Amino acid sequence: MSTSRGRHRRTRTLSAAVAVAVAAGGVGVWAAKAPDDASAADTVVVATTAQLEKAFAAAAPGTTIRLRGGTYHPAKSLKSHANGTAQRRITVTAQGTEKAVVDGAELPKGEWLVAIGGDHWTLSNLTFRNSSAHGVVVTSSTGGIFRNLTTHGNGDSGFTLRGDGTTDNLIENLDSYGNYDAENHGQNADGLAIKFGSGTGNKVIGARLYNNADDGIDLWQWASPVRIERSWAYGNGVDRWNDSAFEGNGNGFKLGGGGASAAHVVTGNAAWGNSKHGFTENSNPSALRLHRNTAYANDASGYYFASSPARLSRNLAVDNATGAVKLSKRVVSAANTWDAGQARPTGLRTDPATAYGPRRADGSLPATTFLVTGTPDIGAGMK
Repeated sequence: MSTSRGRHRRTRTLSAAVAVAVAAGGVGVWAAKAPDDASAADTVVVATTAQLEKAFAAAAPGTTIRLRGGTYHPAKSLKSHANGTAQRRITVTAQGTEKAVVDGAELPKGEWLVAIGGDHWTLSNLTFRNSSAHGVVVTSSTGGIFRNLTTHGNGDSGFTLRGDGTTDNLIENLDSYGNYDAENHGQNADGLAIKFGSGTGNKVIGARLYNNADDGIDLWQWASPVRIERSWAYGNGVDRWNDSAFEGNGNGFKLGGGGASAAHVVTGNAAWGNSKHGFTENSNPSALRLHRNTAYANDASGYYFASSPARLSRNLAVDNATGAVKLSKRVVSAANTWDAGQARPTGLRTDPATAYGPRRADGSLPATTFLVTGTPDIGAGMK
């Protein structure tokens, strides 16, 4: 249970449907009008694990659940198939600037920490950790906003978007790290997995995906274009768990696989220190578009596009173990560092310390000069 407590507040008349979220002995406040009033906004402030579980189960269009600071240990998966609407979203967030952590250490083995199967949800300013399986899984969602989240130490991927009809979702300012699936020796646990489904309009912006057992981001069997901007993937696929049978893959950006074809757009991102490729098509046969990305010191190629008719422009590759690129004859490559025969750009900054620091106040990536070069029109720019 959370150790936090707050002041009791006066509540309005509650319907039976929302009153279930108020747990005895704690703080549970629904500021609500009658649920048949479409303009009503139903808000509950929770301060105990029991309240969180009940509020999550009772979520309906217009519900806002605010978590007081502290650590919550749910005994079962936080699961909902409720749909919000564009006008009346379902929101789960921290109360003000308080730090709320949802910890899956007490879940039954194999249960996901959060499972959302509805439209128009917002999750923000929360940490999800220590599940024996997936951290957060969102399935067949339309219009979701997932912002300023941290997912770490889970027994499978930190954050997963999946299912057909999964459209117009935004994943912004996600930190996902240290996820490891022991039973599979690390071969499945990605920082961010957008897998096994389809749906247009999905975007990833400002993510840091690092030190995961498998890949930073994995788009395996995703059949529609995803847009990835200003995100970093580093240190993935390295055995940090002393697993003698470790099988983590270790790509920074894995952009396909499993027979799916989708023209993903990848711009302004950086991959470094991964145990395999920085950026790879992974047999995606579609015309991927990569513009102004940076691949640095990965243990294989910076960019591996051996069959796709991808278009690569103004990308930077330096100090990757098996070379800058492996490109098929179908790739259109223009104004990249390797096109100019530029093995190492002038003025390259290689101290990553500031990139590993805290995010800015609005949740965006930290200010850094890491991987900045004297050629400002090529590479991620890291801003």
